[in-house]
Amino acid sequence: MNLYFAELQKFSENDPFKFNEVIDIKDDLLDRYSDQVIDATTFRASGIIFANRGDVIVDTKIEGKLVVPSSRSLTPVDLPLDFSVEEYYVPSKAAESRYAKDDVVFVMKPDDQVDLRSTVIDNAILEIPMHILSPEEINGKKMPKGTEWEVLSVEDYNNQKAELKTVDPRLAKLKELLKDKDEKN
Repeated sequence: MNLYFAELQKFSENDPFKFNEVIDIKDDLLDRYSDQVIDATTFRASGIIFANRGDVIVDTKIEGKLVVPSSRSLTPVDLPLDFSVEEYYVPSKAAESRYAKDDVVFVMKPDDQVDLRSTVIDNAILEIPMHILSPEEINGKKMPKGTEWEVLSVEDYNNQKAELKTVDPRLAKLKELLKDKDEKN
């Protein structure tokens, strides 16, 4: 859904433009983010758009589901998404200063279009957590491993590190010799 910025400036907070769209973004996600997304359902984008001092505020609720690879084993994991996004579209660079640095603000010309589809795609990708596990991995399934490698949990890594710190009894005498030498210097 593309809407002209100039047209959206006509809606007030008391009489906003309301939308409720079903958007198929699967092909775009798979083309642009094939390393992060395996599959996607259609997404529902609903919300309101209104103008305030010439700025257009788009408040959107986005719902859908992605299938993404586990960050540990790359097995497919269902990731239901349900989040809200608020974006600001302003007519000039000067108007941008009215908003906080972490607000999403776009400078627009009157004939530019607000693209709801891009909002859904970009924000769905941003909602993917960096660390995601399959239900089996969460419940303690063994870590993946292969020839001469394996994934270790933090606990296993720390235990392995502690084992390496223990000194071989045959080398303990050498350690004492080095300690004596350091004391003399």
